[in-house]
Amino acid sequence: MGQGFDANVFLAAVAGTGAQFLGRIRANRRTPVLVRLADGSYLSVLGSVPVRIVEARIVVTCKDGTSFTGSYRLATTLTDARRYPAGALVALYHQRWEHESTYYALRHTLLRSRVLHSADPAGVEQELWAQLALYQALRTVMVEAAESRPGTDPDRCGFTTALHTARDGSVNLAADPAIMGETSSGLHRRGVGDRGACRECPA
Repeated sequence: MGQGFDANVFLAAVAGTGAQFLGRIRANRRTPVLVRLADGSYLSVLGSVPVRIVEARIVVTCKDGTSFTGSYRLATTLTDARRYPAGALVALYHQRWEHESTYYALRHTLLRSRVLHSADPAGVEQELWAQLALYQALRTVMVEAAESRPGTDPDRCGFTTALHTARDGSVNLAADPAIMGETSSGLHRRGVGDRGACRECPA
């Protein structure tokens, strides 16, 4: 869960379903230290819910040597520090940003924050499927580009770079149909497997 979803009533409702949760809490939220654990985390309570607090400090170093630091606290009902080490929970929380990146790519990068044009449900559904198909096609080519560089994590591929390369290739293809396949190879040449530009991981 992201920051802002740490209200006592909400957390109690989530815990009441039997589900476990891991989420970021607000910087000004007070969390009493009940028991300090070996991995640096500690047991606490939020409202009526027993939780474990993990304090994380993130350092991101870019290719040009520039670095960014950030810190936050995570609250979780996974209170067993030996079974769920603090480092593993921080890494797990970080993975949620892949979902956020997907939403951003769909809403802002592809749609440029525009609303859908269709005025009827069938048209809206058609537009949504078209956007999802385009997104999936670009992600597929990005994975292929990453695989062309052994050891490259596809997560490091730049979606905006892939979109611009595909768009340029489409324009060139319209002018010269003989260059079919240029878009895919262009992704490899332009280094989609390496973002090139610095991006700070959200804290």
